[in-house]
Amino acid sequence: MQLSSERPHLPKSETAVPPAISIHPDLDRHSGRFDKIFLSILAISLAAITLSFVLFRYDSSAQLASAIGATATCVAALSVALHSKMRTYSFTTWVICFVVVGFLYPKTFLELGPIKGVAILSYLIQIAMFGMGATLTFQDFSRILRTPKPVAIGFLLQFSCMPLLGWSISTLLKLPPEIALGVILVGSCPGGVSSNVITYLAKGNVALSVTITACTTLAAPVMTPLMLYLLAGESVSINYLDMMRSIFLTVFVPVVAGLVLNAILTRYQMATKRAESLLTMISILAICLVCGIITANSANAIQVAGFALVLAVLLHNNLGYVLGYWGSRLLGCNETDSRTISIEVGLQNGGMAAFLATSVIQKATAAVAPALFGPLMNVTGSLLAAWWSRHSKDQD
Repeated sequence: MQLSSERPHLPKSETAVPPAISIHPDLDRHSGRFDKIFLSILAISLAAITLSFVLFRYDSSAQLASAIGATATCVAALSVALHSKMRTYSFTTWVICFVVVGFLYPKTFLELGPIKGVAILSYLIQIAMFGMGATLTFQDFSRILRTPKPVAIGFLLQFSCMPLLGWSISTLLKLPPEIALGVILVGSCPGGVSSNVITYLAKGNVALSVTITACTTLAAPVMTPLMLYLLAGESVSINYLDMMRSIFLTVFVPVVAGLVLNAILTRYQMATKRAESLLTMISILAICLVCGIITANSANAIQVAGFALVLAVLLHNNLGYVLGYWGSRLLGCNETDSRTISIEVGLQNGGMAAFLATSVIQKATAAVAPALFGPLMNVTGSLLAAWWSRHSKDQD
């Protein structure tokens, strides 16, 4: 028996917006007209972003380029969110928007609220993890007993392929020790929350995606410090117990608390959908803020790291997709489950990695790789989902 992909259980926090239902011909015509307007605005915004990159090459125009780039990125993200056929990609575009603004205007995020800079990261991650937990049910975990094989394969590939890829790529490209530490660290973290929505867009097995994400997240307090200690313990001093305790409080406890809240709301039928919608919005905002703060805190280091780091992150992410897919195929998974496991393996919890780098290991440079991994994985994941969605009829 395998997890069904016919009626996937998608967390409310990442439910894609379904196509609009035709109610009246006039409304459809207006919708199409608005879509064209937003598409035109998006094209103009992309042209403005290109112009900002050209201007950014000249120091005298850097301030103007930053203003144009940040404004155009925000407008582009809003256009995607309002376009009826593109709004399923709005999460990715808003992440990119926050990253760009954080890079161009670091003070916007580093001086945010009464808690300054990276000190607020742990609270934001707890909020995001609580929101994720609130979309889970105990049935998500009961699936492990019914169909343990694909879940076990996803778990195994997640905590073997990505840490080893991080170490191998860092060694091959001869990255500086702290940058390499960040690459290995992001590879040792559990799957990213956005993997569930990417799986949905790819027409994969969302029930399997949710279960693997939940299992790897709950196992993170043990597995993440262990893999980091085994692969990077010689190059940097790692306090295993401190890291385990930090992950437990920041990730494990909020997820379980959200799970319990969901069970209580469901048990007493207390406006579950409304509560989940509110938690969804808060969680998405928290994730975007995490990406913005991480980027802002690492803005200078990202400029210095340059092409080698971008190449390392792209190799890490995309080879994760490849090994996740073919590893699960070789171990006997069907096409749908293999695509799902591929996405689970390739997408990582970059926010958690950046938090551990800055707050536990206390090496800000190690947060640079997670700062790049987050937005880039959402772009590559969306592209992969679009490709697989168009070729969904070829699945066995």
